[in-house]
Amino acid sequence: MLTAEQNEELTAVEAGTPMGEVLRRYWYPVAFTRELTEFPVKRVELLGEFFALWRTPSGKYGIIPEPCPHRKASMAYGVVEGDGLRCPYHGWKFDTDGACTDQPAEKENTNFQERVRATAGKVEELGGLVWAYIGPDPAPLLPRFDVYVMDGYRDIGWADIPCNYVQVMENAVDPHHVEHLHGRYFEFIGRHEGFEAPASFGKKHQRIGFDAFEWGIIKRRVLAGASEDNDDWKVGHPLVFPYNMRVGGGGIHQMQIRVPINRTTTRFMLYTVHAPEGYEPVVQERVPDYEIPVFDERGNHVVNYVEGQDIMAWVTQGPITDRTTEHLGRSDIGVSLLRKMFRQSMQAVAKGEDPLGTIREPHERIDLPCEKDKFHAGGAEFAIDFCNMGSTRYSPDLEPIKQVHLDAAARVAADKEAGRPSFTPAGGIGTATLAPDTSAQVDSGLIPR
Repeated sequence: MLTAEQNEELTAVEAGTPMGEVLRRYWYPVAFTRELTEFPVKRVELLGEFFALWRTPSGKYGIIPEPCPHRKASMAYGVVEGDGLRCPYHGWKFDTDGACTDQPAEKENTNFQERVRATAGKVEELGGLVWAYIGPDPAPLLPRFDVYVMDGYRDIGWADIPCNYVQVMENAVDPHHVEHLHGRYFEFIGRHEGFEAPASFGKKHQRIGFDAFEWGIIKRRVLAGASEDNDDWKVGHPLVFPYNMRVGGGGIHQMQIRVPINRTTTRFMLYTVHAPEGYEPVVQERVPDYEIPVFDERGNHVVNYVEGQDIMAWVTQGPITDRTTEHLGRSDIGVSLLRKMFRQSMQAVAKGEDPLGTIREPHERIDLPCEKDKFHAGGAEFAIDFCNMGSTRYSPDLEPIKQVHLDAAARVAADKEAGRPSFTPAGGIGTATLAPDTSAQVDSGLIPR
């Protein structure tokens, strides 16, 4: 359990707080690429602050605080021009570096213009998302994690949920919840709503373990009927510090993104690439982004799909979990390890050092370790369950996505029958080599209560 002061420190996102300063050392997705193609300026909230985000006609991006430095009108309603964003109120214009380049009503023979600046962040586009960095210079590089750059069929689900991001991230190092929330509870809901829940989610955990590594924490498990030779333990999957989790299985590669919008709102995003063994490229004219449901028409949580169950568990803890009255057990060692990492990163930033997982070396791709054979449940079978019983069920491309997996499975079967090797897309198995491994395994079978 934490004290009230410790909980306040852990969950803060605002500038000037220890955790808020850590969070400002990372890049975040703040818009979909297609949004700024459809309309070139957008109001965005990130880490408790509002910004104007824009795209120039030449494709260059900029982000500055929403209030105009002149008299605080919203720059999110500004006029996008070839070389900057012009305030709708008095026409002051700012470029992507934050410099004031025009003040129409001011005298031309003064240096007033040179003395006015907006605090500009950095913006880049990657994988159909627009990413922003609003922290101090020098900015780290935007990490090119495997999911964002690999080949495959893409879609992006999302929801804004009314709770702090830390309780979402603590779920990412809580393996035991799967057999209960997505197993027993899913079966309970299925019996009452007339569907069959995926059997693989209900398998009992025999062992769990955690490794600290250069990007966060690798989570491992041994399920009933499996062993340490199975992917769930031998490879595992990572929490990518401080706000992502990389998951996969059955030819599905996903980054679960938890953007701290403010202290009590988190944007939950499911960035998914479908690239099973036997996959052949499919023409995809656009990457769909779609909102997944949180509440039904009566205000109850929608809990008949996997991520809806997670959202219910996160949100019903309250806007900010009261950790002063919790009772952590042996199964919560991953949660304790994550909180330790948060504390260590706060200490590093206070000393002027980079927190965990910031990157300053140029790179083309960072491969993250992630299991292929999820829950030792098979390839296409797991993938179809994933599509039908998870957030992908709400994708406008649900049927094409399922067809991708079915066609790939058919090719693999035909190749096997003919004695031909099947093509396996690059799936991101492996570890990055940009920093030394600092893993120190924490095994639930070795740690006393």
